[in-house]
Amino acid sequence: MHKVTDLKVHYYGTPVVLISSRNPDGTANIAPMSSAWWLGQACMLGLGNSSQTAANLLREGGCVLNLAPSTLVDAVDRLAMTTGTPDVPPGKAAQGYRHEPDKFGVAGLTAQPSDLVGAPRIAECPIQLECEVVAAHPFGMPEPRATAFHVLIRRAHVEESLIIPGTAYVDPIGWDPLIMKFCEFFGGGDNVHPSRLAEGWNMPHQLPQPA
Repeated sequence: MHKVTDLKVHYYGTPVVLISSRNPDGTANIAPMSSAWWLGQACMLGLGNSSQTAANLLREGGCVLNLAPSTLVDAVDRLAMTTGTPDVPPGKAAQGYRHEPDKFGVAGLTAQPSDLVGAPRIAECPIQLECEVVAAHPFGMPEPRATAFHVLIRRAHVEESLIIPGTAYVDPIGWDPLIMKFCEFFGGGDNVHPSRLAEGWNMPHQLPQPA
């Protein structure tokens, strides 16, 4: 039985990516996001135009996509309601966002130098992808409030234990990505941590019913 309904959000579940980029003053920024679409050696990233990361990608032309495992959920949640934008946009301020200049510090993460781009990698992430921005497309109706960034993966750093021996493939059994599904955190199919983002966005959460 299906019901016709106008859903407010289409956010069915994608891996969490921590995008590291470089701010105008040379410091590092980290943005957790899950609006990423992959194909071959390319990726499309969906970012709101008011974000510091969007401005950094347009200016710098490069970033690192650090794929977070489910065990990193605490760090990701600490970043959830922070922004690198010094003047917090009114909409974000109303949801409880605050400006945080030291994203690595607040999340308890470790910066690691990259080979090809100015932004650092995140040492705790077992998959780190250095990327070049090749195109930026305005996105949204009736007026664009977001940008779809087309990036090419120029170098992949993968934890050795995740590589199937003798191949260039990631072990899908060993790799347990952190999934964000309708603003809630999941790993291995389970809801693994309360989400500050879900609270800030007033996302309803249906608790399991007693047997």
